[in-house]
Amino acid sequence: MGLFDARVPRYTSYPSADHFTSDVDATNMESWLADIPPGSAVSMYIHIPFCKRLCWFCACRTQGTPSSRPVAAYLGSVYREIELIKGMLPKGVSLGRLHWGGGTPTLLTRDMIEQLVHNITNTLPFSDDYEFSVEIDPNEIDDERMDALVANGMNRASVGVQDFNPSIQKTIGRPQSFDLTRDAIDGLRARGIPSLNVDILYGLPDQTPERISESVQKVLSLSPDRVALYGYAHVPWMARRQSMIPTESLPKPEERMVLAETARKLFIWDNYEEIGIDHFAKKHDGLALAAQTGRLRRNFQGYTDDLYPVLLGLGASAISRFPQGYAQNAAATSVYRASVDEGRLATLRGHQFSGEDIVRAAVIESLMCDFEVNFERLAERTQSTPERIERLFDGIERRFPEMTARSGSTIQIRREAFEAVRLIAQYIDAYVVSESGHSPAI
Repeated sequence: MGLFDARVPRYTSYPSADHFTSDVDATNMESWLADIPPGSAVSMYIHIPFCKRLCWFCACRTQGTPSSRPVAAYLGSVYREIELIKGMLPKGVSLGRLHWGGGTPTLLTRDMIEQLVHNITNTLPFSDDYEFSVEIDPNEIDDERMDALVANGMNRASVGVQDFNPSIQKTIGRPQSFDLTRDAIDGLRARGIPSLNVDILYGLPDQTPERISESVQKVLSLSPDRVALYGYAHVPWMARRQSMIPTESLPKPEERMVLAETARKLFIWDNYEEIGIDHFAKKHDGLALAAQTGRLRRNFQGYTDDLYPVLLGLGASAISRFPQGYAQNAAATSVYRASVDEGRLATLRGHQFSGEDIVRAAVIESLMCDFEVNFERLAERTQSTPERIERLFDGIERRFPEMTARSGSTIQIRREAFEAVRLIAQYIDAYVVSESGHSPAI
């Protein structure tokens, strides 16, 4: 398989979610919740699977709604899930990180925002150095909702952009002017939000180096603290709405690489630190500091400086991560709601770590975050041995002689091969990789 035609996991988890099974259920989830150390801090993700309009490029689990009535009903179920978890948690557990994603979390009204935060913090109070981030759609935000989010503790905002070219926006079903985006960011900063990031995409239909250059320069004019530059994954067999995007308009694999490199150079020229394969951050940002000090991690939101060992995922399709494994809620909103409304956790699938899972996960994360693996350091971190970790690399140096370099007990990925790190990580992956559900390696 060549570099340009390979489709591999993003490795935001190991194993990837397509390998989750029904062997993990609510019983595991309840047991893992009870095993959280009393007095410790955890992270939490809340999934809001609603949008007023469905963007055609999006492959997330979302549904359209013209009114707030389904959102209010769904939040009622989330409140019941919070109550269920509250009865299972040890005493004194606090909340170090909170993230609202979707969908469109900013569809919530002021009252919904206040009630959701109240329910969360009544179960898990914020720790002293908490971070509360929300995904912001500039099309669905106003002064009242910004005021409510900030008043209730939001201190990081993630603004979705995708691309500023009107023609591309029309093709992907996401109209969003630069002025609208700038006004939303100005409003957030005026309210004292200390940290702000922007998401954009490369590999979109009809995208050219000139067009992505223009979009990136507009992003740079907004001066975000960090930027996520994701590659668009065209999977219409999984996300039917993507069938609205004409396949012939998509850039070829080699052209995708040029688009990514064009954007990358612009961010670096503007003094952003390059973080992993698809993030950029200003030198003062927590993500840049984590990368400099070996504390960079990878989770379902991408690169992160979140070091908490437990992530609680609430809502339909949300995934929780524990030291013991992963637990995912029912994906269908109706099934999720029926379960929690009847007083049962909605966990339907997941993965319990066994064998070499923890070691292989740490190796892949080290490759994705640091582009190197030091056998001795990683052995200490995973309570393994350097020899055991080194054996995982048998054949990789022969398979990728021009991409890897060996120095003592460390294997490094050469700088010119950073973009191929997911392809190299696949050779550490002990699970069969199905290409149909994954994005291109570049």
